[in-house]
Amino acid sequence: MDTIESLEPWFYEFDVGPLGRTRSTLPADILPIHETRLRMVENAILLGFTPERLREIRCLDVGCHEGYYSAAMAKAGVSRVIGVDVREESIRRARFVAEALHLSNTEFHVLNAEQLNPSLFGTFELTLFLGILYHVENPMLCLRTQSAVTTEMAVIETQVIDEVEGTTEWGAQVWTRPYEGVLALIDETGEYDADNRETGATPLATCPSPRALEAMLKHAGFRRVELIEPPAGAYEQHTRRKRVVCAAWK
Repeated sequence: MDTIESLEPWFYEFDVGPLGRTRSTLPADILPIHETRLRMVENAILLGFTPERLREIRCLDVGCHEGYYSAAMAKAGVSRVIGVDVREESIRRARFVAEALHLSNTEFHVLNAEQLNPSLFGTFELTLFLGILYHVENPMLCLRTQSAVTTEMAVIETQVIDEVEGTTEWGAQVWTRPYEGVLALIDETGEYDADNRETGATPLATCPSPRALEAMLKHAGFRRVELIEPPAGAYEQHTRRKRVVCAAWK
């Protein structure tokens, strides 16, 4: 039988009642990122759903990790929450937490975000894609799959880079196109080879600028995108807009 100790190391901190409390491996000054992200996600969801409506919808948490946000959605009253993650060890922790907290309205599966499609679990009024986009090799594909399973709202949280804009030749010297919004290629090979659980499924990551994120979401099929304001006392990266949370509507 799994225990908190047998499942260590933990990334998130959970209070699982009589079974104890997990301890995150994150430094104390980084740990508040989780609370800020959750508060911003909750604020985003309030833009699309009343508390009464939440009890009628299904939520898909893509890249659910240990189920921190899945558990929060389940406790908030969402009728059914499904979490998927590429790593089996993370799913084991998520299932442990859900069982310990008696969250019978949750289930968890091992799945790469790029392989997601409606034939697997159906569609969902609400989907989450938190802290994942800037770790994936194919961000546009992931956003298209997210859109395909979302019927009303997706909430996305990601690291972002500074904006870059200008013009580029487009087939000939005299033909040019303007560009704004960029993707940065990030090589996570060192962390990936060291079996760091916070990397993506491959060592190559892509991080968008805010304008790139908005454009990609709209091309993925979302009609409207709104950035969520950080709350008072937010984690420093959210306060400085180096990480953003956005709500995207179908």
